[in-house]
Amino acid sequence: MTGTVLAQGQQGNQTLTVTLFLAVVAVTLYITWWASRKNQTTADYYAAGRSFSGVQNGLAISGDYMSAASFLGISGLIALYGYDGFLYSIGFLVAWLVALLLVAELLRNSGRFTMADQLAYRMRQRPVRTAASTSTVVVSIFYLLAQMVGAGALVGLLLGVDSPVLKNGVIVLVGALMIIYVTIGGMRGTTWVQIVKAVLLMSGTLLVTVLVLMKFNFNISELLGAAANATGKGQAFLEPGLLYGAKGFLGQVDFVSLALALVLGTAGLPHILIRFYTVPTSKAARTSVLCAIGLIGSFYLMTIALGFGAAALLDTTSETSRIADSGGNLASPLLAEAVGGGEGSVGGAVLLALIAAVAFATILAVVAGLTLTSASSFAHDLYANVIKRGAVSEKQEVNAARIAAFCIGTVAIVLSIYAQRLNIAFLVALAFAVAASANLPALIYNLFWRRFTTTGATWSIYGGLLSAVGLVFFSPVVSGAENSLLPNADFAWFPLNNPGIISIPLGFFFGWLGAVLFPDRASRDKHNELEVRSLTGAGAEAAIQH
Repeated sequence: MTGTVLAQGQQGNQTLTVTLFLAVVAVTLYITWWASRKNQTTADYYAAGRSFSGVQNGLAISGDYMSAASFLGISGLIALYGYDGFLYSIGFLVAWLVALLLVAELLRNSGRFTMADQLAYRMRQRPVRTAASTSTVVVSIFYLLAQMVGAGALVGLLLGVDSPVLKNGVIVLVGALMIIYVTIGGMRGTTWVQIVKAVLLMSGTLLVTVLVLMKFNFNISELLGAAANATGKGQAFLEPGLLYGAKGFLGQVDFVSLALALVLGTAGLPHILIRFYTVPTSKAARTSVLCAIGLIGSFYLMTIALGFGAAALLDTTSETSRIADSGGNLASPLLAEAVGGGEGSVGGAVLLALIAAVAFATILAVVAGLTLTSASSFAHDLYANVIKRGAVSEKQEVNAARIAAFCIGTVAIVLSIYAQRLNIAFLVALAFAVAASANLPALIYNLFWRRFTTTGATWSIYGGLLSAVGLVFFSPVVSGAENSLLPNADFAWFPLNNPGIISIPLGFFFGWLGAVLFPDRASRDKHNELEVRSLTGAGAEAAIQH
């Protein structure tokens, strides 16, 4: 009798979960369809006609930034490694100061639709656009892997199965949905989905945070102490070194490499950069970043409660720990179930389903933004300006973006199936490293160095990109470790998990070397015009109408 009741309860919980998932999908699809009716031109498809306010764009940026890596990955790393896991939150947050001070307003004023627009303004179009588009697609695919791996883990938990076939099916479903969002809704639809998702994510995270703190009488010290005791690691759980210090000197270097990638990577992330093109003025660009900082800062403070709460209330250390087995990715959903009343309770089932639905919405929104970014760069930079040399209609360009979205989504689906053993916050850190190595040096040089040239830009992008991806390929991320992409192979000779400490300086070095060896008078002469435009916005609106 008891077994029958439990089985019925589990079936009811799964029904609730599936219902909420379908509701999230239905709402986001409706938003996408609604937004698609207003897409008439390339400016509508790529930049939503620059019609969003600073606050709206700030919500959308925070929605883009607070991805599955933040909600699932970081809380999981804190639950497993304590203080060292929380360093991810600090790095992600501090990175916004770099984006605000160096990139946001200047990029909005001097660009049009993609990162390459800003570079190509004073450079030769074809080589720079080809390099920037290649980098954009690679960074986006790294980031896409994290989101889609999170989707597979999440649905596997909720449906109570560990079947690889089912998880792979979920990844395919998410990929199909993101292709639909991008091909139909464009930037306008994707932005509204991000806004809705940001509100849901902040609300869900706040609810779980309050319930966790209630368990410990709203005493942070009591929460941290309980987490340290429950993990069996004592004070070491609350101090630096549990994750990186255990690896000795190499672990410390790996941490510095990670910190560089996190702090510098945001200002080079293509899907964040194009968000600055959706606002009408430079003031709105600044407002959107300030709004995003407030939301993101609040969210990362709440990851303290999520991560340490999971460590205090759940099993994170035993051989049968579902959190440890998932690389920490299931910490937030299982914590929601625990504070809602525990496994088998109605409250636990409801809260688990709600938080999982929010996480699923997070994944859907972020993958749509990433796919749109890479598809837009391919269509606008490679197809329209390199292959067709500008001789292309707006309809042809948008159709090319839709075809590119399908192709990029397919590649991301295939790669994600093989990346399911990796922590998703860790995967995102790799994307940050590639962005900081390939994109940021070229952007900074182009804005602030008069002698920067086309050769310098292409050397910077390709040099940073190839060094970052190459070092990752020959690192324990791909082979030589139990949680590698290829655990049965071992061709790793680079000892660090994150390549930032090597690849970021190389990106800057190659940019400097190319500019010095191959000077370009035309590029130098046009720097004054770019500088005026980036600081004042003069001429930016004319470019939109072009």
